Amino acid sequence: MGKNNKGKKGGSAASEEHLFLPAHAATTSIVDTHTHLVSTYSAYRSKYPDGKYATIPDFVRELYKGKNVEAIVDVWCEAPVQQVWTELADATLNDQTRMESWGGLQYYFVMGVHPHDAKQYTDSVEQNILEAMTHPRCVGWGEMGLDYHYDNSPREAQRQVFARQLRCAVRLGKPLTIHTREAEEDTERILKAEVPKDHKIHVHCYTDSPEWAARMLDYFPNLFIGITGVITYSSNLNTANVIRQLAARGRDQPLRIVLETDAPFMTPSNIYGSLKDVKGKLPLSHSAMIPWTADFVAGVANEVAGADAWDADRVLRESRANARTMYGI
Repeated sequence: MGKNNKGKKGGSAASEEHLFLPAHAATTSIVDTHTHLVSTYSAYRSKYPDGKYATIPDFVRELYKGKNVEAIVDVWCEAPVQQVWTELADATLNDQTRMESWGGLQYYFVMGVHPHDAKQYTDSVEQNILEAMTHPRCVGWGEMGLDYHYDNSPREAQRQVFARQLRCAVRLGKPLTIHTREAEEDTERILKAEVPKDHKIHVHCYTDSPEWAARMLDYFPNLFIGITGVITYSSNLNTANVIRQLAARGRDQPLRIVLETDAPFMTPSNIYGSLKDVKGKLPLSHSAMIPWTADFVAGVANEVAGADAWDADRVLRESRANARTMYGI
């Protein structure tokens, strides 16, 4: 989805304690394939200026404690590039530091330029991204693509920058994290022109038509559909229909999806049934919320495949396997 024009606004925020989620019945480890860690922590400090946690590692370690969060893919997509990425990525290279400061979380990242910032893409920005691609924790290029909903950059600039980034990523053999919104025809045309059929593609936070998803899944055998908490929103029917379409292939066929948060956005709406005495709305999402998205996916898939074909654990396992295929993590 869009870089900073997302999520529901308004209303009072729930108290900080509700960010610490109750235990979920699912026991499978969580891999969040698309999160924005700095933005999530910034949202936390903004909503809770007197909050408990003064650093990103403290925030991550405590929020994810006991929640089976194995790994995240952190997304850097601004132009110019935020150089703080090196601090976070380097801090997770050392196993002892990762255990002590991050609670053992496996940190990976992708980097690119979001279509909102396409008008600011320069040779210098590209050089910074190319340097980041050599980091051992870098697993892909993105998010990049087209956004014709907001049009924060001119469409022609979006198309040119998208194609340019794809060429760089393909040359390096890097998996692709794709943002597309209301731009199906141009996104498809550019991907098919620039990307080999067997390249690894993650269409992040999918909200476009099921027909387009089917067409892209058929053409690109290593393409995966990114599912966020937006699937739980009554205003969005497309994402659930993609799951129905995938589940219709049969009970024994795994779903070609990866689970993600797009944190701090897209808090799953079904999470509130698990929160005791909550007042107001959670002002941000985070990786420990993914099992509730998996619950919803399982329920939708079972509408087609049968009442017991999927549960949250099966959805999490399949997403975990697909994350390994997609990003090698």
